Amino acid sequence: MGTTSTHVNLPGSEREVFRNAKRGKPIEPHTRFEVTVRVRRPPIPAERIRPPKNAPHLTHKELEQQHGAKDQDLAAVAAFAARFGLVVVEQRKASGSVVLSGFAAQFEKAFDVELYHYEHDHGTYRGRVGFVRIPADLHGIIVGVFGLDNRPFAHPHNLRARAGLSAESTTFNPQDLAALYNFPTGVNGSGQTIGIIELGGGYRPTDLKTYFKNLNVTVTGTLTAVSVDNGANQPGGDADDEVMLDIEVASAVAPGANIAVYFTPDTTDKSFLDAVDNAVHDQANAPSVISISWGGPETGTTDSFSTQIDETMQAAAALGITVCVASGDNGAADEGPNEWDGLAHADSPASSPHVLAVGGTRILAQGGKRQNEQVWNQDSTDTQDDSFGSSGGGISEVFPVPSWQAQLTLPPSANPGAGPGRGIPDVAADADPASGYNVRVDGKNLVIGGTSAAAPLWAALIALVNQQKGRRVGFINPTLYANAGGAPFNPITSGDNKVGSKDVGYPSGSPWNACTGLGTPNGQEVAKIL
Repeated sequence: MGTTSTHVNLPGSEREVFRNAKRGKPIEPHTRFEVTVRVRRPPIPAERIRPPKNAPHLTHKELEQQHGAKDQDLAAVAAFAARFGLVVVEQRKASGSVVLSGFAAQFEKAFDVELYHYEHDHGTYRGRVGFVRIPADLHGIIVGVFGLDNRPFAHPHNLRARAGLSAESTTFNPQDLAALYNFPTGVNGSGQTIGIIELGGGYRPTDLKTYFKNLNVTVTGTLTAVSVDNGANQPGGDADDEVMLDIEVASAVAPGANIAVYFTPDTTDKSFLDAVDNAVHDQANAPSVISISWGGPETGTTDSFSTQIDETMQAAAALGITVCVASGDNGAADEGPNEWDGLAHADSPASSPHVLAVGGTRILAQGGKRQNEQVWNQDSTDTQDDSFGSSGGGISEVFPVPSWQAQLTLPPSANPGAGPGRGIPDVAADADPASGYNVRVDGKNLVIGGTSAAAPLWAALIALVNQQKGRRVGFINPTLYANAGGAPFNPITSGDNKVGSKDVGYPSGSPWNACTGLGTPNGQEVAKIL
């Protein structure tokens, strides 16, 4: 692009062609879009991420002052942008984010990349290969560039129940599952805000009103749609299943909690990062819990994305925000049958060591009592069967084993030659569509499952615990693992998340396994240890 001699590779930014994609024509020079640049920030020490019990968490102002980007680094990026005719749309000091707007030709020159149209099995995207390159004087200052490539990354982790559920199938209202899992009583989430990340879709207030009326649930918390990257509450598409599931599960269990839904318009890593960034640093709605039911294989994005999303999760922990993330619905493969490469994959951002990764089970109950529970796995060799699903879980190939998992005997990665890494999920809850959640979407009553439902269920539990204790419990993983095998959990010792003819995956077991983690919650016992 003519700038190679003055530019250097940005570590962690390397991209390959999307699987089975073919390169087409160059991107038109005057195509306008936005790019998010992340700059370095002072690291957050461990004692801030996990302060002693009852010690205060950082305020938003303290986080920005102590661990936000330096003014001179933000100014250096602004000056760089001006040299190439790019416009600074927004700067966020707390997260070190600088949003730039410009034309394709300007971005190609500024970051020494070539942008092309790529066609793949499910559509087209604007893409690049190789490294993003930055001016040598910004090496070490710029740590991530997102949005040059807009290939899809994340997908929702939900599945509708297949038509004609079998006789042994039983579906549940969310509050019924809360009772089966012994959630705290006498609290409703009042004073808490649950942030929900959504990459498209929307909700219809009339549906919510009807749904909660039919459940005989009085919702007193507010519901707010927050726009990120020009996203909006736009019901009418496939993503509505995810949006309505998340809201209905969270509000049915914690009807006093406020709900803030962060809408971003697409499923790229840029939009994902921007949405989580906005939720974590939102001082107006100030979520104390965040639920994320979207994700994709770690291999589906760059190392710099993994690093930056984890740093954002560290900031959430320092603020006392508990982040609950679905672990995926395609077993250890983490990819649908038609896309699977035959290897095991951990789901991102569930693999971040600073989130609570939530897997899935199938629960059986009778007379309002939990009778049996096993790993959710509907493994199928029929690649046309959309109801295929299994609890996501496995070993990260990006993040090492965190200290609070060191006492466990983690299984080796199902991939030959892969080293040890962070194990997911941490916990689980009902996710099988055959024991799924009764919801309402776009005027229809449906049954939906997936780890997408398990994540907001755990988020609602945390909101109840926060209210009960009068404080934010924040980053809870170390405490949960210190009680592995104890009363807070229902261990899952039946089933596996193996997929395909090669049986790639992991078995169940106690005190932890790579299908359902430590197990499903005994909510009141969980509350006691936090």
